[in-house]
Amino acid sequence: MKYIGAHVSAAGGVENAPLNAYNIGATAFALFTKNQKQWVAPPLSEKSIELFKQRCAEWGFAPNTILPHDSYLINLGHPTDEGLAKSRAAFVDEMSRCQQLGLDRLNFHPGSHLKAISETECLRRIAESINIALDKTQGVIAVLENTAGQGSNMGHRFEHLAEIIEQVEDKTRVGVCIDTCHAFAAGYNLLPGAADSLFGADAAEVTFDTVFSEFDRIVGFKYLRGMHLNDAKKPLGSRVDRHDSLGLGELGKGVFKRLMEDPRFDDIPLILETPNVDIWAEEIAELKGWAGV
Repeated sequence: MKYIGAHVSAAGGVENAPLNAYNIGATAFALFTKNQKQWVAPPLSEKSIELFKQRCAEWGFAPNTILPHDSYLINLGHPTDEGLAKSRAAFVDEMSRCQQLGLDRLNFHPGSHLKAISETECLRRIAESINIALDKTQGVIAVLENTAGQGSNMGHRFEHLAEIIEQVEDKTRVGVCIDTCHAFAAGYNLLPGAADSLFGADAAEVTFDTVFSEFDRIVGFKYLRGMHLNDAKKPLGSRVDRHDSLGLGELGKGVFKRLMEDPRFDDIPLILETPNVDIWAEEIAELKGWAGV
């Protein structure tokens, strides 16, 4: 079963997110459980928590169809002790909020070395940060999102994700979210029938199937806990994170049709972060049509 939705607003309280998702015909959704541009936020009220749970139950949003996202300020691979401690405390708070809401996963960008430490040390710090958060919370999976590789961001290679997972002590509580725009920008050519990528001009044909075979070999589909469905404004290997509406960017609609037809992407939240919120309902309806739901 395909669960399709978008990253909807939680303005006015988290309890408004399921309502906003329902109103665009979504069967999945993402949200921020606090203001993503602030380090500290007031605790969730009991009223908001209960209403959120009631609305999710009323409209059929189970935990495996919801993919909350943490604050963009958090850097779990921060090179300084102060920055790392601040990020770790904020991440534990985000995980705790998900636990309070009855959610079973939290999506986050791995972290950045800020050109101050090695990639290996940054990945080690990210894994250690996850271990700390898992030790202080229960039932919530830490879901690593692949990145476009802008600046000093880690996570743009499948090997980065695999190395972090290898160092996480409880493998049952770590997962991965694949963003299609980020993957393409990082050099993974998702275009069906494409034959060129950053793997090298003389490499075997690199297609949609080859990329996900590589993902399965290096990371494993057993860790896939969600996807972000975004077209890409910038070309293959640009390392620039710019989302576009489905079919209006470099990827085109064929990639998303393939995703909807492929059972490997069943039973996880498939989330739009495309820029034009006014056509989310149309995009969701088209994805549902391709998926036959």
